[in-house]
Amino acid sequence: MDERVERHASKAGSFSSISTAGIDMPQTLDQISFEDEDRISTGIGELDRVLGGGVIRGSLSLIGGDPGIGKSTLILQICEYLGNEGGKILYVSGEESPRQIKMRANRLGVQSPNLHLVAETQLDVILAQIEVLSPRFLMVDSIQTVFSPDLNSVPGSISQVREVTSTLMGLAKKKDISVFIVGHVTKEGAIAGPKVLEHMVDTVLYFEGDRHHNYRILRCVKNRFGSTNEIGIFEMRNKGLVEIINPSEHLLSERSRGMSGSAVFCSIEGSRPILAEIQALISTTVFGMPRRMSTGIDYNRVALLMAVLEKKVGMRLHDQDAYINVAGGIRIDEPAADLAVVCAIASGFRNKAIDHDFCITGEVGLTGEVRGISQAEKRILECKKLGFNTCIIPKANLKGLDRIKDIKIIGADTVPEVLNLIM
Repeated sequence: MDERVERHASKAGSFSSISTAGIDMPQTLDQISFEDEDRISTGIGELDRVLGGGVIRGSLSLIGGDPGIGKSTLILQICEYLGNEGGKILYVSGEESPRQIKMRANRLGVQSPNLHLVAETQLDVILAQIEVLSPRFLMVDSIQTVFSPDLNSVPGSISQVREVTSTLMGLAKKKDISVFIVGHVTKEGAIAGPKVLEHMVDTVLYFEGDRHHNYRILRCVKNRFGSTNEIGIFEMRNKGLVEIINPSEHLLSERSRGMSGSAVFCSIEGSRPILAEIQALISTTVFGMPRRMSTGIDYNRVALLMAVLEKKVGMRLHDQDAYINVAGGIRIDEPAADLAVVCAIASGFRNKAIDHDFCITGEVGLTGEVRGISQAEKRILECKKLGFNTCIIPKANLKGLDRIKDIKIIGADTVPEVLNLIM
């Protein structure tokens, strides 16, 4: 014990001789200045929403998504606004030549004089160009193509991606440069490379949606400077990504009237309520084992809700194929969609349409009870704004909602009670 004490004491003595000249000393919270100007608007409202209000100076943001979904398009559109605001931008491409980027920029209408393009993959050269240009923003497309010559591994390997990202993170903090990097995704939809990559950056944004459809959803899965619950919704057009101001209206615009197997519910994504349609196609199986598929909602959750219908309502679904879809290409994770899924399945099974003006929202328990949800008032007001005249919600949420006029609010305790109301 005495030897350890002496050893630590000798180390402390050797450290005390180190000069503190040029070293940043610890500060109290009161000594650290903070201004609202540290956030910079990208000029795209939906992106600013996802980022928490704009880009933070000295931050490193990662954008991932499937090939062709719009990552490079979004980066260029950001450059147009930020460049016109007076900030120098260095766009580093490891996959396209400056001429190819220029072709896309012409199509998108990007003409900022402060946008500087370079096709380069060697990290040392990129750092030298940053030193000469002194940009305010750095765009790297993509991180898997950049390599450090100090490492023997190939570009895109675990060690290369970790080293390059670590260097860019240090650069962003030291020179107060806002950095955006584009990352490829694997077949499973995760960012290619080490998982530690997501832990190293400040913000991780994922593009969701089918590239063969128009709608794109930008979801934040990590944000050191804001909420991770926000999503941005865009439509891909010839002139690039166009933000959708009222996503509920767009998601319900192609909804058919009088069709069975359809139910509408209201989801809360971050601070914004969004109405979405749940579709269910139920048909007798021709195989020994019924087929079950779900798109936009967790498969295991659907299987659980079908079991509740069998046990608590008496529906014979064990010999029925079931195909569940969230229309519009969005993905729903919150339990408040349970009741709409149950109603859509029951409607498809009984071949009876639910009233077009009904919105059904609630969580379903294993005993068939309808459980309370969060922010019920905000959901109902969104339904009212979109023209729905009846909302079915958990009875536990009825308190305090009688002040909302011009919309009928019905509270329910159990799944059988809800099915009796709609059919």
